[in-house]
Amino acid sequence: MNLEREPAVVAAHAGTANMANEMPEIATVGVVGAGQMGNGIAHVAALAGLEVTMLDVKTEALEKAMATIGHNMDRQIARKIITEADKKAALARIHTATGYDAFRECDLVIEAATEKEEIKRSIFKGVTPHLKPTCLIASNTSSISITRLAAATDRPEKFIGMHFMNPVPVMKLVEVIRGIATDEPTFQAIQVLAARLGKTTAVAEDFPAFIVNRILVPMINEAVYAIYEGVGSVAAIDTAMRLGANHPMGPLELADLVGLDTCLSVMQVLHEGLADSKYRPCPLLVKYVEAGWLGRKTGRGFYDYFQTPPRPTR
Repeated sequence: MNLEREPAVVAAHAGTANMANEMPEIATVGVVGAGQMGNGIAHVAALAGLEVTMLDVKTEALEKAMATIGHNMDRQIARKIITEADKKAALARIHTATGYDAFRECDLVIEAATEKEEIKRSIFKGVTPHLKPTCLIASNTSSISITRLAAATDRPEKFIGMHFMNPVPVMKLVEVIRGIATDEPTFQAIQVLAARLGKTTAVAEDFPAFIVNRILVPMINEAVYAIYEGVGSVAAIDTAMRLGANHPMGPLELADLVGLDTCLSVMQVLHEGLADSKYRPCPLLVKYVEAGWLGRKTGRGFYDYFQTPPRPTR
């Protein structure tokens, strides 16, 4: 090496290192999935002044999502949380797409697809070729290993877990989960973004189901076991937990809101990941999912939502 050039070489390396350590700014967000979680994330991001591209393979899902966002913003207007002008400006910031090339200018892409690892990994493999090199990727997974999901991408250091709670516009918490390769600038950028969205973060380690679902979903599973074993009816169990434990809704009502398929997926991740029989999914939960009774999103779960008021199904 030419010794006279060493200072310049060192300076160049230092400059590259400094650039790598700079916290990226997030102004444009892509959201994969237009379901309950995806449209909620798009909703709060647009209200926070971010440009949003919401993607789904089905055009009708995007149309339904935009209608849901508009309806939920109307509820916020009625409660004087936002104004009509806020709604109009936010809706104008949300763009819809059915192809990954729409994410080419995004600073962050948040995956909010079904809680199935193979589906999520397929999405990451499909989307990464369309992203600019500096784009961060976050998964809204509620239970799956961030380290494993990151390995399906070309940028594990820029990959992180960002688990929003349902319903996103109402719930204040976001769990932030670093994978083994997640770098500090990515972590800090997501913390700043969460604050901009009006959320409080809880940092969780990359263990199955993280914090919230590690505690919450086994409680739901135990409530299903209580039905299965004849301890109490759906109505009795929910009433007992609302009035006896001061929960805002019973565990079975909550299961219907979350989606019984999601609850089952989380229990399967816990059971497989921790190899402990206490996380075995209740056979009755499995049967409900097999029947397609997934809760509110299908009209029937532990309650029948085709009736007013909803009637317990057991």
